[in-house]
This record gives sequence, structure tokens and C-alpha cells, in this order.
Amino acid sequence: MAIAKKIEGFITQSSWIRKMFEDGLKLKAQFGEEKVFDFSLGNPNIHIDTPERFKATLREVAAQSPVGVHAYMPNAGFYETRKAVARHVGGEHGVSLTAEHIVMACGAGGALNVAFKTLLDPGDEVVFPSPFFVEYRFYVDNHDGVSRPVDTAEDFSLDLPAMEAAITEKTKIVMINSPNNPTGTVYDEASIRGLAAILEKKSAQFGREIYLVSDEPYRDIVYDGIKVPSVLSAYRNSMIATSYSKNISIPGERIGYLAVSPDIAGLKMLMEGFGLSTRILGFVNAPALMQRVVQAIQGERVDMGVYRKKRDLFYDGLQSIGYELNKPQGAFYLFPKAPIDDDVAFVKALQGKNILTVPGSGFGRAGHFRIAYCVDDRTIINSMSGFREVFEAYR
Repeated sequence: MAIAKKIEGFITQSSWIRKMFEDGLKLKAQFGEEKVFDFSLGNPNIHIDTPERFKATLREVAAQSPVGVHAYMPNAGFYETRKAVARHVGGEHGVSLTAEHIVMACGAGGALNVAFKTLLDPGDEVVFPSPFFVEYRFYVDNHDGVSRPVDTAEDFSLDLPAMEAAITEKTKIVMINSPNNPTGTVYDEASIRGLAAILEKKSAQFGREIYLVSDEPYRDIVYDGIKVPSVLSAYRNSMIATSYSKNISIPGERIGYLAVSPDIAGLKMLMEGFGLSTRILGFVNAPALMQRVVQAIQGERVDMGVYRKKRDLFYDGLQSIGYELNKPQGAFYLFPKAPIDDDVAFVKALQGKNILTVPGSGFGRAGHFRIAYCVDDRTIINSMSGFREVFEAYR
């Protein structure tokens, strides 16, 4: 076998989401798209269009042709773009930010890899709550770090005593994802403040900075008046990795940013590290065209009422059948409990009804399965009979 054994192993570990997505393509070719109910991949732009303001700004920016519009730029991104992002993020989080606190990135995944490349020495540990986004382990491994998942409570809220117990002298980063993929949980203000107090204590105990990294691509997708607390105002050694993929429905454009607390330790060296890491990871810089577009439309977002309707439609339908599940506070995922312990077997049974979901095992929580509901309403409605049949077969 020509490929590296590590990557061969990673392919096996990471295959579920893409496998179900690819199985869906085969089923659609066999049975027709309207008879396949694909909830495998959180790919919003298929059914949730970008805002009109984004389209108009994209046309306007693309039509401009000043000298140097396609030239190299500072690795951290255009100054004016970073300035606009800093103004918006600072206002949202109640902190004072400048362009020097922002690095434009190739999506949230790119931002996380830049942060890990800059911060991690070999063997440094990254602690994060479980369930978690599938690729976190791979991002940490990219930079010779060690992943330390920590189980959340039954309702998927942060288990602060467990988080504290997991932090050791090897911990360099604690990472959270709120609203969470796959559960839709938003970690509340008390949890964020409690976690910040733990990190302050542990940093003093071990004589080293422990950074709080918050992965927030779903920050704007929240329901029922819930607010996502600010890590930047809660903890001095904190940063946000995020993207515009979900809030303006442009996941394929790969544009996001890192924003750091104004009080973070060693700001100048840290930002120089982010800029260098952006380059040597091969990104070089975030896409120029998209930087110019998002600069002009800070705060723009898709209609979150559309997602809320889909959430309620799906949640009410599954609950009426008898599934056990929490009502998501944000993002666009449901994470029901399977009626049997073997979530993989249950997901395969759903596939027999042309329903594509992802086993919870892939997210660090067996016995559950993930549903991405950024789909057409008819797909949700028409899938219910299959969800019912499989549930009743196992009940």
C-alpha cells in the first residue's frame, strides 16, 4: 500500500459522514432524488440560499479591477478586512479589538489548524467536550498534539468537574464548540465563566498559559432567544475560530477568521505565529475575493427563521414517534438516542428505508445518531414514515 499507515487509519475513522453522503448519491441514482432522504452532511447552500446582499456585493467586487486586486497580500489578510471584522466582533462581544487581533482564514477548519500549528509543541494536549466534530482529532494530530475528549452531561451540557480533572501539566488548549455539532447545545454563561475560572486556576498551578479556543461557525444560528456567551470577555487567553459558511451559507468559499482576546498573553508573537502558520500550512492567505466581499457585509446572515421551522418540524415529528432527543438550541443538527445500543446497526436499518444519518460513534457518543436538517422541508416530512417503521421494528 502506497499511502501512509496513519492516513489509512484516519480514512477508516473519518469515513462515516462522507460514506453516508456518497451512499446517498448512489441511492438517488437508483431510486430518484425525491425518494432518498439524505441527512448525512451539513451542507446548507444546497437548500438555504445566500442573502441577496451577498450576491450583490459579490457582483460589485468582481466587477472592480484596480491594479493589484489579485496580488499577494499580508498572510493575515487585508488590513481593511481585518479592521471591519474587528469592529463587528468587538461590538458583538463587548471587547475592544483592532485589525491586529484578527487573522483571516480558510474557513473555521483552516483557522483551527493555524491556531494548533502556532500553539502546540509535540505531546501537548487539547481537551474538548464529547460529542465533538469528527475532524478535531485529525487537526490536533496534524500538529503532533494529543486529543483528550471529555464526556459531557446527559443533556450534553459541560461537565465542569470532568473538564477540570482532564486538565494536566500537558494541557495547552481547551477547545469548545458552541452551538455544538452534533448536538445543537449552546454552553450557557455560567458554564463559560466556570470554565474560565478553572483555566485561570490551572494556568497558575502549572505555570503556563492554557488557551481557550472556541469553534463558532454556528454562532448566529440560535433559537428561542438564546444567546451564545462570549469567551473573549470571559477569559483573557481566549480566541475564536469561525467562518461565514453557515451564517451566509457559503461553505464552499472557505472564508473565516481567528479573533483573539485583547488581553491575550504575548499578542505580538502570537499573531506573527498565526501569520507564518497560515503561509507554511499552504493556505498562504485567505481567498482575496471573499475577503473583500465579507468586509462589506459584516453582520449579514440568512433567515434563521427558516432553520427554526425545520428544527421544529423534525423535532416534533421524531418526538411523536417516540424517539428520545433534546431540542437543539442552535446549529442545524439533531442528535437523537437510538432505540438500541448499536447506533451503527440502527443507522444501517434507516438506510434500508433510504434514510441517511450518521452514527453517534463517529462523534464520540455511541448509542445516538446525527441528523443534519439543512434540507428541503419535503425531505423531512416524507422521511417520517421510514423513521417510524424502523423505530417500531426495534422497539
